[in-house]
Formats: sequence, structure tokens, C-alpha cells
Amino acid sequence: MAKYTHLEKAPIIEALIDFRVKVRDDLSVEQLESIYNSISGQYADKKARHKWEGKFEFKKGEPPVSLGTESIDGYIFTSADQKQIFQARLDGFTFSRLKPYETWESLRDEAHKLWQIYREVTSPEITKVALRYINKMEIPLSGKDFSEYLTAAPIVPEGLPQGVSSFLTRIVIHEPEIDAAAIITQALEQVVNPNFIPIILDIDVFKQKSEGINEKDAWDTLEKLRHFKNKIFFESITEKTKEVFL
Repeated sequence: MAKYTHLEKAPIIEALIDFRVKVRDDLSVEQLESIYNSISGQYADKKARHKWEGKFEFKKGEPPVSLGTESIDGYIFTSADQKQIFQARLDGFTFSRLKPYETWESLRDEAHKLWQIYREVTSPEITKVALRYINKMEIPLSGKDFSEYLTAAPIVPEGLPQGVSSFLTRIVIHEPEIDAAAIITQALEQVVNPNFIPIILDIDVFKQKSEGINEKDAWDTLEKLRHFKNKIFFESITEKTKEVFL
């Protein structure tokens, strides 16, 4: 397994672990709300998560009518410092850590602790395991030569003006060795400080199986996804970028 340089000033603004599960017919949002009793000491802020479903109804000779229903499909629990967010939904579980990011071990262990509480209430069948890291890189980029910092920088045809004020790229790749996929998104955010260019590198790695993934395999898969994510990150940036965050 490849080893990567530890970045003391890693540009992670959000890291999350997400499990999607098959919805149980007999599971209610009231049962999900009961999770609060076990975590209120650490996750005191509780909010209902609303889901909206809509459709159009067509009748001959009349304009289409939009019909929609709103319902609660889960709850969002947030820590007192607003840095950790736990979502318990009818169709899944998500744990997020906002900056400052600590370590993979602390992210994984907190997610595992909360998952055990979620599992006791829901008895879920896992169908998708995902790991997502959103990086915001404040780059001291003069002249906007993005290739100095990104290995897959946007390219403007030679005959056109080279000044770039915005870009968005999104690719999906597959890793057959672990039967996983990744969505890699690069974007230029609005410049606030003229001395720095804010570039988003959003890496979403996941594995899904409609027939289900057992719990042990799900957590083992997360470790593999982490290494896949690291490989994508370090292959996406140049040595010059790496130096910014050491």
C-alpha cells in the first residue's frame, strides 16, 4: 500500500462517511428520533430532515399541475461546536466532520460509534458505502497558470485569451481492484482575496451492491476507499501544491 506525505495543513473543509441502506417498511421516523436519547450529551442540536416529493399531473386541454408532498425522512444531530454532524435517515446514515479535520482514525471511530446506535434502531441492510472529502485549496497563484498546481488543470485552446475566471470539471472513474468508483470534481470558487485562488477538489469514492454488503465488509471497504481517495488526491496535485500544505 502506497504511503503519502502527511500534510500538516491539509485543506480538508469537510470529510464524511455515508452508508445507504434498504428502507424498512416498518421503520418510522419516530424510531429515528429516539436515537437522540443516546447522543444528546454530545449532539444536543436536533433538527428534522425534510424530504419533498413532487409530480406533474396532466389533463387534456389544461396546463400541467404540480403536486407535491413534504415529509420528515430523518433527523440531523449536530455537536455543540458545530463541527460534527450526524444524519439518521430512513434510507441511510451519514457522519460529517467539518474543518479543522483531525485524523482518519477519529473520523472513522466516531462514525462507528454512532453507526452502532443507528444499527440498533434500524437493523439496516447496507447497499452502498461512501467516503467523501471536500478540499478547498487556497493557492498563491499569480497569472492563473493552474497547471503549476493541478495535474489535470483546465486547458484553454491556444488561440483564445488565457485568463480563466471560472471552471468546473467532473469525471467518474472505476477502480476494478476494489470494485469501487470515484467522482472527482474540480472547481474554481469566487476569488475573495486577490492574493489567493480558491480551488475546490471534491473526491467522492464509493462502492455499491444492490444485493447488499455485510457490516464487516462495509467497514473493511471504508479502509480501502480511504487509500483510493488518498491516491486520487495526491495524483491530482503537483509537488508545488503539496509544499503549500506541509
